[in-house]
Amino acid sequence: MTGAVVASLHLRLSRVDQLRLARAFLASAAIHLLILGFYLLAERLHWRPDVLVPGWLKQTRKIEQVILAKQQAMANPEQPPLVFVHVSPAQATPEPPKNTKFYSDKNSLAANPEADQDTGVPKITGSQEHVPKTEDTPRQPFDRLQPAAPAAAAPPQEETRARPAAPPGDLTLAKPDFNRPSDTGTAERSRPRTLAEARARQQPAPPGPKMRQEGGVKRRLEFAALDARATPFGAYDAAFVQAVSERWFALLDAKHYDGYQRGRVVLQFALHPDGRVTDMKVVESSVGLDLSLLCEMAVLDPAPYAPWPSDLRRLVEGDRRKVQFTFYYN
Repeated sequence: MTGAVVASLHLRLSRVDQLRLARAFLASAAIHLLILGFYLLAERLHWRPDVLVPGWLKQTRKIEQVILAKQQAMANPEQPPLVFVHVSPAQATPEPPKNTKFYSDKNSLAANPEADQDTGVPKITGSQEHVPKTEDTPRQPFDRLQPAAPAAAAPPQEETRARPAAPPGDLTLAKPDFNRPSDTGTAERSRPRTLAEARARQQPAPPGPKMRQEGGVKRRLEFAALDARATPFGAYDAAFVQAVSERWFALLDAKHYDGYQRGRVVLQFALHPDGRVTDMKVVESSVGLDLSLLCEMAVLDPAPYAPWPSDLRRLVEGDRRKVQFTFYYN
């Protein structure tokens, strides 16, 4: 004879189970109220967010942050500094700075003639706060309305056939004359043999006043200097900035600009390996349309620029560089 076992299921709790459930609910509510009370107290007392975090958990978080930072550094290699500054031969140093947002064709370390504190940035006593510049570079303006002085008539027997003078305003855009007498090397200082050597000797800097910046660094020199790192872009961009600057000032002279409007214009464009400029756009302008157009012409008129050097081509992904220029009307 076999017996059958039948199990009965129901949802009715016994009195003991009801007491256990009530105790668990009250304990959970008390814990949550306690956590909420600590949170409100921390806000009132302005405690740090991690003041209640256990030490072992803080250490774990630090390890995770270090690992994450290393992974991001490997995924995104260090980008070169983005702001170009002019570095003169007197400011150049063999070693680069550790951290800086400035780049150039030469390394430079921050310095100032005198300072009573060490803030990490040099003290510069200039007159403007927009353009990073450590020295006053005067312009050499010329008055387009001033007629040229008449040349004295030469005696007929000494008359020579001279090359006609260039029209006013075209001097800054004229091509250099390479058909010059050869240098015998007997001069006190020989002529440069390459364009790079000529640029190194001339060191043209865009005209304008130096910046005003509070601060101070330990390194002392007779002149101020910024932290700047030499990059493969530096030499090319130095010539590029100089060409745009010269054209901009030439256009301002032609327009007889005398400071009747103040503000700035920000341009963005693409620079191609063959020196072409495309995709020009004005992303910000606080001056009139005519002055904004002068900034566009200052970039477009000298184009196409020199082709990129081979080392520069290897560093740029794709067929263009995104460039941003900021023009200040002060």
